[in-house]
Amino acid sequence: MLVLTKTDLKPADELLALYGPLDIPVFSIDDRRVPEALRESLVNQTTVLVGHSGVGKSTLVNSLVPDADRLTGHVNAVTGRGRHTSTSVIAMHLPGGGLIVDTPGIRSFGLAHVDVDRIIHAFPDLAHLTRDCPRSCSHDEPDCALTTALGAGCPPEVRSRIDSLRRLIRSRVDSDADERAAGA
Repeated sequence: MLVLTKTDLKPADELLALYGPLDIPVFSIDDRRVPEALRESLVNQTTVLVGHSGVGKSTLVNSLVPDADRLTGHVNAVTGRGRHTSTSVIAMHLPGGGLIVDTPGIRSFGLAHVDVDRIIHAFPDLAHLTRDCPRSCSHDEPDCALTTALGAGCPPEVRSRIDSLRRLIRSRVDSDADERAAGA
């Protein structure tokens, strides 16, 4: 599920447009008011909060778990961003059953260690297309079967998914080059 925090500070329309095609439950939180539907969806589940530093994960935990008392920071008036406060992972029991796991924020994300085939298989709606790719295909070239799929009549949602897949593959290659350069 996608939980949008701090929606009272900035509209989430662009982000919602990116995640819309995934057809996952979306909950919005403003002024620390947790929707009852979100509370209900967490009951008897183990839920791990994952996101960038300062997005409101610990604030959400404090709203869901009485006496959680997780350390939170303020939103910087100049940048409009929260700041990193959590330094440990902690699992807490939710009222009504289940666990919520608060995690430190993600500061960076890289895919250099992930095989391209694993990335492709994370897109099951596209993976079958790559079977017709030429040997050693980078999946971002004119002879790629994904390029052929982008032809006339390609639905916008498929085009968007192919663009996402290609961005991830490119970021993997870029991360790999950065790691090699750092090691040199």
